[in-house]
Amino acid sequence: MDGRTREYLKGRFGDHYRRTTISPPPAANEREWGYITWSSGGTTMVRHNAHIDLVGGGDLGDFLAGERPRHVYFSAGRYDDPNANSMGAKGWRGSDLVFDLDADHLPNVDPEADSYAEMLEVCKDALLRLLDLLESDFGFVDPTVVFSGGRGYHVHVRRDDVLGLNRSARREIVDYVLGEGIEFDDVLRHESVAGTAGRSSPAQKRTLPDGGWAGRTNRRLEAFVTELLELEESAAMERLQTFDRVGEGKASAVLRAARENREAIREGNVDVHSAVYSISKALFERTIAEESAPIDEPVTTDVNRLIRLPGSLHGGSGLAVQRIDRGELASFDPLVDAVPETFLDNDIAIFVQEPTTVELGGESFRLTEGVQSVPEHVGVFAMARGHATKAGE
Repeated sequence: MDGRTREYLKGRFGDHYRRTTISPPPAANEREWGYITWSSGGTTMVRHNAHIDLVGGGDLGDFLAGERPRHVYFSAGRYDDPNANSMGAKGWRGSDLVFDLDADHLPNVDPEADSYAEMLEVCKDALLRLLDLLESDFGFVDPTVVFSGGRGYHVHVRRDDVLGLNRSARREIVDYVLGEGIEFDDVLRHESVAGTAGRSSPAQKRTLPDGGWAGRTNRRLEAFVTELLELEESAAMERLQTFDRVGEGKASAVLRAARENREAIREGNVDVHSAVYSISKALFERTIAEESAPIDEPVTTDVNRLIRLPGSLHGGSGLAVQRIDRGELASFDPLVDAVPETFLDNDIAIFVQEPTTVELGGESFRLTEGVQSVPEHVGVFAMARGHATKAGE
């Protein structure tokens, strides 16, 4: 990025901060603060600041309007002395539980082929899965949801009972959310039942209980059985044989068990027939693959992680790091709702270094190489992402 472009963006970021009220996170004075400047020759991170030292006796808005940083961060961790220069000297008190989803790290996303809008849409689907896991399985009601301003979303959980969790405990939460290391038999409830005629020892009955990965698998099994029973027999047989190692014999057995033991299967009993157990296990594996959330693991396990400040601007896009109310998440469009008002209603001249398409504000702009006039929010985005530089007026 050349000097003209850096100075332009730095100045307009300052204009944005002068027009915007930004609220610090809870316990702001117990957190470490850091920011990245617009310096040339590489990335310069200024960190190990306490909030009071950062703002210098003023408020956060005054600091941001004066310093005009490229990126702004605060720590998930809370400390006795947040401005100490080493982590060991800070005196850790606890940390928010933070989850990060990056669009270009998700399965089935190709950053070279997929557009920015397409990647963010896939990331939003992953976010909804994550929130379902956190709210339904952990009871983390009303977590703070934030669009990162760049490639995805952050989720903050600040309950008192999670602040003191160590890295190992956070790793267990990560494994659960990712569905890592969870075996089918681990989620089943095992019960001894009376033996049948000719068998003196009790037998085992395995069921899928409500809740968690078992409950999700049971709902999928229930939907699958309902689908089977609505199909013609030939179609049902064909559907069953799409599963690995399910031939005509097993398919026939599953279909018969579905008809004769409908209520038992609805209640999660996977032992009505060995073939039903096999199908249930396959559905469990699909459930893990399709309903887990591909979070960035180190962010959650790192109790000292710096995370972006909601309300600040992302220096790699010019978009706002925006907190999203849970009820508004379904309709939230980051490429519309996170466009700062400061950059609207004004045109600027940019030099496009490489042809690119920018989708912002509900419109698509095809930028061709050379100097051209574009809406400022489009120009800021293109410059921040390295596709363009600021042209002379």
